[in-house]
Amino acid sequence: MAWLPVLAWVAAAIAGHRALNYWLPRRDGLIFPVCMFLSGWGLAAIDRLAPAFADRQALWLLVSVGGLVFSACSPRLLRWLRRYRYSLLVGGIGLLLVSIFFGVNPSGQQGAPTLWLGISGVYFQPSEVLKLVLVAFLASYLAEQYPLLSARDIQRTLGGWSFSPRVFGPVLLMWGVCVMVLVWQRDLGTALVFFLAFLSLLYLASGQVWVLFAGAGLMVIAGILAYQLFAVVQLRVDIWFNPWIEGEGRGYHIVQSLLAFANGGVFGQGIGQGAPGYVPVAHSDSVYAALAEEWGFLGAVGVVCALMVFTLRGLRAALTHQERPFYALLAVGMTSLIAIQSLLIMGGVLKLIPLTGVTLPFVSYGGSSLLISFIMAGLLLRLTSTEDSHAL
Repeated sequence: MAWLPVLAWVAAAIAGHRALNYWLPRRDGLIFPVCMFLSGWGLAAIDRLAPAFADRQALWLLVSVGGLVFSACSPRLLRWLRRYRYSLLVGGIGLLLVSIFFGVNPSGQQGAPTLWLGISGVYFQPSEVLKLVLVAFLASYLAEQYPLLSARDIQRTLGGWSFSPRVFGPVLLMWGVCVMVLVWQRDLGTALVFFLAFLSLLYLASGQVWVLFAGAGLMVIAGILAYQLFAVVQLRVDIWFNPWIEGEGRGYHIVQSLLAFANGGVFGQGIGQGAPGYVPVAHSDSVYAALAEEWGFLGAVGVVCALMVFTLRGLRAALTHQERPFYALLAVGMTSLIAIQSLLIMGGVLKLIPLTGVTLPFVSYGGSSLLISFIMAGLLLRLTSTEDSHAL
C-alpha cells in the first residue's frame, strides 16, 4: 500500500481543520469536511487506477488546502478581488492567450490538446484560474450596476421586454471569451462551464428572463458552428447519439463508462474490485464511472449528495449577504461553477449529454482544478463567517 497519499490527506485534514478553528472558528461547519471527503475518495481511486499520479495529486492536495486556508483567513482578499477586477481580468485573459500560443500537453502526445503551461516540470491550466477571475470580475461589475439593472427608465422597452446594454454587454463578453476558448483550444467543456455559470449569474443580478433566452440562443449558435467546424465536437455529438455501433472505436469511451455503471449495480463490486481500468482516463475525466463500478449506485448517489451539500451551503452563504451584492453574486458564481462542472462531467459519462471532458471537482486528478476548487471553497468559508462580517 502506498502510504504517502494517505499521510498527506490526514496531515492536510488535521492542519486545515486546526488552522480554520484558530482563525475562523465561526464558519460553516460542512464545506471543508465535504471538500476533504471528496478529495480523499478521489485520491484513493487515483492511487488504484493510476498509481504514478497519486503522489503528485497528494502534493497538490497539500498545496490546495494551504490555498483554502489562505483564502479563508485573509481579510483583504475579497476586497482585492473587487478593487482590482480589471487588472485580474486582463491578467487572466493574458494567461489564456499565452496558453493558446505556447501551451503544452504533459503527456507529450501528438495532436493532444495543449491546455497547460509548464515550469520546471510543474504544469497548470490557465483556464482554471480564469474561472475564478471571470466570476470575480462579473460579480464586481454587476454589483456596481445592480441598482441600475432594474431601473426601467434607463432601459429600452420593446414588446414588454427590457433590454439593457449594461446586461447585454457582459453577455457578449462572456460569449466571446467562451468562443475563444472553444475555437483556439478545442475545449468544449470549459467553454460550457464558463458560459452557463455566467449566464446564471447575469440572470440572478438582472432578474430579466430575456437574458436566459439570449444566452441559450448564443449557445446554440456556437454549438452549431462548433459542430460544423471542429472534428472533436462532431465526434462527441455523434457518439452521444449512438456509441454502440462503434463500441470498439470512436464510441469506446462512452460504452466502457456505461458498462462500468452496469457492472457496479446497486452495491458495487467492492473496494479495489471490478475493472474500472478499462474506462479511458478513469483517473481524471471518467473517475465517476470508476467510483460507480466499485461502489455501485449507492456510491454514485453518495458523490451527488456530497456535491449537493457543498452547493446548498454555498448558496446559503449568498443568502446571508443579500444586502451586499458583490459578496452574494461572488458566492453564487463560485458555487455555480462547481455545480455546473459536476453536472456536465457526470451527465457526460452517463450519456445524458455529450461528453465534455472536464474534471469532477475535488475528485478527479488535476492539480490546477483541485487548487482553484479549494480556493473557491476557502472564499465561501470566509463569506460564511459571522464573527467579523463587518470587515468584509
